[in-house]
Amino acid sequence: MRASRDQWMGQTAKRRRATVRTLVTVVLTGALALTAAGCSSGGGNSPAWQGGNKAPDGPKASATITSPAADAKDVPASTEIAFSSKDATTTTFDLKDGTGKAVEGKASADGTTWLPNGALEYGTTYTATVTATGDDGKPATTTSTFTTMAKPENQVRVTSFLGDGAVVGVGMPLIVKFSRAIPQDFRDDLQRRMTVTATPAQEGAWRWISPTEVHYRPKTYWKANTELDYKIQAGGLPLGDGWYGRADLTIDAKVGSSVVMTVDNKTKKMTVTKDGAVIRTIPISLGAPVTPSSSGTMVVIEKLKKTVFDTMDDPIPTNRYRTDIEYAQRLTWGGEFIHAAPWSVAQQGRTNVSHGCVNMSQANAQWLFDQTKIGDPITVKGTERKLENGNGWTDWNMSWDEFIKGSAIPYEAPAAPAPSDLPSADPSVTPTT
Repeated sequence: MRASRDQWMGQTAKRRRATVRTLVTVVLTGALALTAAGCSSGGGNSPAWQGGNKAPDGPKASATITSPAADAKDVPASTEIAFSSKDATTTTFDLKDGTGKAVEGKASADGTTWLPNGALEYGTTYTATVTATGDDGKPATTTSTFTTMAKPENQVRVTSFLGDGAVVGVGMPLIVKFSRAIPQDFRDDLQRRMTVTATPAQEGAWRWISPTEVHYRPKTYWKANTELDYKIQAGGLPLGDGWYGRADLTIDAKVGSSVVMTVDNKTKKMTVTKDGAVIRTIPISLGAPVTPSSSGTMVVIEKLKKTVFDTMDDPIPTNRYRTDIEYAQRLTWGGEFIHAAPWSVAQQGRTNVSHGCVNMSQANAQWLFDQTKIGDPITVKGTERKLENGNGWTDWNMSWDEFIKGSAIPYEAPAAPAPSDLPSADPSVTPTT
């Protein structure tokens, strides 16, 4: 019995120790479970006091106005405002005068500058504001105040050959003149303020003809019925030696139907096309061998229904005459015209007898006069003399590559071709017949 009792007591002790071990295991397991739950990074349910899974804050947006400098004085009325932003998803800009009135303008394509739509008022304080907003949605705003200069005494006037509402030919260059020569170093600044909007859009460029004159032409003839809107934003712009642009210039004009004239010396005929279709072939007489007509591409510069050609001051006696002329259309400053010449009808279509002009009959000259517009192009081929560039509006008498060399800014072709559906006479010049 003793052995049995001892055996029973031993088994009981083992069961007690096993029970204790089980309880300890349960307690430890629970503690580990709590610890694991406290350190877990999954599921998004971790306590805030342990940091959880929240991403760190990103950089805050900022904005800076770099020009004009803060509180700057004597700022040109043409000023362009430069600014920058950092870590911004959106950036906005506005400019207001001292009364709080907003100034209209637009930002550059790269979003680093802003130009008013017109010259600012002289002697006026303006406040520029740039607001940058980042990913956190919180805006960062910077303001800067500047004051424009007093109205300058020395001002350069800007004029356009064309006026508002003009209807011109497909070869018409846009001609802008300045009352004072623009120094070479200032032409690029000015040209950047010279914009042309054509509807439909057409590729084009500016070329400096002289220090006081600049022309714009498209790469190919204007499309018929193109709407033209060009602006020279020269008001208040520094133009060298203490001179400033007097005012901005804006012009709205239109291209009419496409009338193109081609003269072939070999056949002694002019072919006239309108909107791509031949509408008449006209017998003509060009300049005689001693006074040849110029070969090249010109445009109609002026139209005179009646005029007088007077060369009585010519040093060569045989070149002196005074003649009434009808339906004259000037082509060159040197005196080459298209005009009626009833005295040479017998020679028209056969031989050249003029003093350099394109002669045709009275009826044909009147008909052509009624068809054409200032800026309609004419190309003369096969004569003994080449047209000199500058003797008239000779913008089309040179290749496109040659034309763009006259730009004050290196020409850059559009990134992609424009869609097809998008872009006065000098009275002192002696005329010839």
